Amino acid sequence: MSDVAAVENLVSKHQKLKKEIAKIIIGQEAVVDQILLSIFSGGHALLVGVPGLAKTLMVNTISKALGLNFKRIQFTPDLMPSDILGSEILDETRHFKFIKGPVFSNIILADEINRTPPKTQAALLEAMQERSVTVAGNHYKLDLPYFVLATQNPIEQEGTYPLPEAQLDRFMFSIELKYPTFKEEVEVVKSTTGDKTEEVNPLFTGEEIIAFQQLIRRIPVADNVIEYAVGLVGKTRPKEDTAGEQVKKYIDWGAGPRASQNLILAAKAHAAIKGKFSPDIEDVQAVSIGILRHRMIKNYKAEAEGISIEDIIKSLF
Repeated sequence: MSDVAAVENLVSKHQKLKKEIAKIIIGQEAVVDQILLSIFSGGHALLVGVPGLAKTLMVNTISKALGLNFKRIQFTPDLMPSDILGSEILDETRHFKFIKGPVFSNIILADEINRTPPKTQAALLEAMQERSVTVAGNHYKLDLPYFVLATQNPIEQEGTYPLPEAQLDRFMFSIELKYPTFKEEVEVVKSTTGDKTEEVNPLFTGEEIIAFQQLIRRIPVADNVIEYAVGLVGKTRPKEDTAGEQVKKYIDWGAGPRASQNLILAAKAHAAIKGKFSPDIEDVQAVSIGILRHRMIKNYKAEAEGISIEDIIKSLF
């Protein structure tokens, strides 16, 4: 199949996928779009939202529609790295045998990732970056495709361990979930308080998803679009000459080179699902808030004046 035909196939399958997910998930279209962009780009996503916004249900529904294995890890203060990665036990023949942990799946839901100490959070770092884990000196490859979708509650900070910047940078997207609209909430209540249940049909195989990820990497990008993405990331750094006034005034730390890479990858995926064969500057802008939001650190002045990261990013366009 040619790349042109493959892009057309991706557009068709993406539309069917959205319809399948919409059987269960009402509204939250922008959130679903960003999760799917992350998956087709081969990245990970951090979902930030208050309890009760169907974060777990959304990830479970998407994994079913994609035909992938799904494991949920509930992060707690007493969770140990071995509870995630697995551990070696002595079997009846007195040989060490490795028992795989829940990290060995296609989609991992790291629920309330900031509830666990840094030592356990760090256990996910190698899995996210290298798609492999090391336990007791032995190296184990994870099955592909592999995604970590982590959730975080933005309001309840007591007893939490904020994710360090190095780990936040591993997430391609930071996605904010907002409350549903009145009409959407009415639909949610109607669909979840009756006895009718919808079945989600798997539309993809793991091999198809990997093929689409490879297709997105092959999509050509014009030099001016790459230069725009790199320039946009440069503008988030307050010590750079190109930084905007708002960045110099309200930002302590800007985004690193991984943001530039992710902007281009996500822009390629955004273009492909719209049926375009190469991304333009509008595609970069469309994905920039989710990619830059968690890579920029506001100062106290921004907090005091109620300035949002989103407003600062938009001022850079």
